[in-house]
Amino acid sequence: MVTVGFIYPDHAAEDDYPLAERLLDQRDDGVRLVVEHIYGTDLHAVPELLDLGSPERLAEGAGLLAKHEPDAVVWACTSGSFVYGDGAAEQAAGLSAAAGGVPASSTSFAFVRAASALGLRRVAVAASYPDDVARLFVDFLAAGGVEVVAMSSAGIDTAAEVGRLTPDAVCELARAHDHPEADALLVPDTAMRTLALLDTLEKELGKPVLTANQVTVWEGLRLAGALRPVAALGTLFRSEGQ
Repeated sequence: MVTVGFIYPDHAAEDDYPLAERLLDQRDDGVRLVVEHIYGTDLHAVPELLDLGSPERLAEGAGLLAKHEPDAVVWACTSGSFVYGDGAAEQAAGLSAAAGGVPASSTSFAFVRAASALGLRRVAVAASYPDDVARLFVDFLAAGGVEVVAMSSAGIDTAAEVGRLTPDAVCELARAHDHPEADALLVPDTAMRTLALLDTLEKELGKPVLTANQVTVWEGLRLAGALRPVAALGTLFRSEGQ
């Protein structure tokens, strides 16, 4: 059995991970998706996000995951990784070292790699963050070869507030901020519950929808060499050629 470990900040939408595990375990070859939490200020502001994704905090998370003996580790936080810009690669390398050398990544890199896997070049972004933080995500995507044709920022100050959004509110955020020229819609916040909404959103929008917890799980499985098609986790998970 393959085990993927996720370091998740505070508490908000971590129940997306056991949901993904249940969907993945409908196949014969089960996987474990284990989540350990680190804690800090959940404010969507640059200084707080830099602290949240610091080497010390991620090393703490890696230590908590060690008992699970993960085959790969992912920092399950979009804003706490893209805020580092070019330093996000060093952040992931440091996490790998802290986790004993297993492959490691973050949600921000997961978005770039998922977009590449699907051949997406032009996307819309429906962000929950304040505008200045959302623009850093746009910059990160651009550095990874993904053009953002439209970006919205809902201006929600904390992850806890995002975690309290209803399914209807999440769907409305997505619907309202798609763009006809976009190949896909990206929804970047692991504090937002989205996995159960992916099929509905993709049918309504007629295009792939990539969400933070979805791409984070995908990235962890990719690193562990355990990608497999799953019908209920969006276009990203439906192809054998991942």
